Amino acid sequence: MIDALSKSFFHALAGSATLKTLASSYGMRKPTSFAHRFIAGETIDEALVATRELQAQGLGLTLDLLGESVATLDEARAASQGYTRIIETIVASGVERNISLKLTQLGLDLDRAHTVDNLRRILDLAQQHEFFVRIDMENSPYTDATLDIFETVWQLGYRNVGTVLQSCLFRSDADLARLNALGARVRLVKGAYKEPSDVAHQQKSDVDAAFVRMAETLLRDGNYPAIATHDEAMIAATNAYASKTGVAKDRYEFQMLFGIRRDLQASLVRDGYRVRLYVPFGTQWFPYFMRRLGERPANVGFVLKGILKG
Repeated sequence: MIDALSKSFFHALAGSATLKTLASSYGMRKPTSFAHRFIAGETIDEALVATRELQAQGLGLTLDLLGESVATLDEARAASQGYTRIIETIVASGVERNISLKLTQLGLDLDRAHTVDNLRRILDLAQQHEFFVRIDMENSPYTDATLDIFETVWQLGYRNVGTVLQSCLFRSDADLARLNALGARVRLVKGAYKEPSDVAHQQKSDVDAAFVRMAETLLRDGNYPAIATHDEAMIAATNAYASKTGVAKDRYEFQMLFGIRRDLQASLVRDGYRVRLYVPFGTQWFPYFMRRLGERPANVGFVLKGILKG
């Protein structure tokens, strides 16, 4: 119950334009500020500093330019051009070639055809430089469109692309079967959005049960699945099933978020598991930051401590 209230509260804060403006003027002013625990910086150059340190620790990386819905097609095209510049910067830097994006950044709320064109522009350059691109999943009103666009580019021959499913949604088992049939790479998450009861599980135990079930399906039938969680029970269940069924450690990976459970990340790497971190950056960091707080109430204590220390 507390987790549900926390998620609702912080999702409401994430939608506040006033708080977003205030936070942007304070939260990322200096490397010791509270947001820097979860955000690698506002620019790609700042993010690359963090990624080099993480690579040295044996961690895989996915760079994530933060941003969501745009208001015009010009903004959507500018976002796609921003991604192509980021790809070129990553190539020059020598860090791992792996990025993620949201389709609403590319115009999904405005025009599907333009969104596909913007995505293909990114995928073409990514393919040229051997990048993997993860299409992130947004809240449930976008699930159909996200999967349809993913299938569109898949059928056009792009194989350097994967997507995400959320175990909280009732529909996700069927969506997983659809993606496994394609041979697509799937990232499994519990789901960071506050979803209505007619489309999503409301109890943590139900979300967890669906997560374990889907993780087992991915290990059995998937293509290099990404099990994205900081929940030690979910990790233990995944590893137990992999061990029981003879799935080697190099046939799947765990994914976690920058700044969360660093101890667990290091422990898994020491035990020979593959761990990839999502490294978010960009000026549009506030909604992401609020959702991270809502997901795990313990994060709130960390932030408050940082603020009190000034």
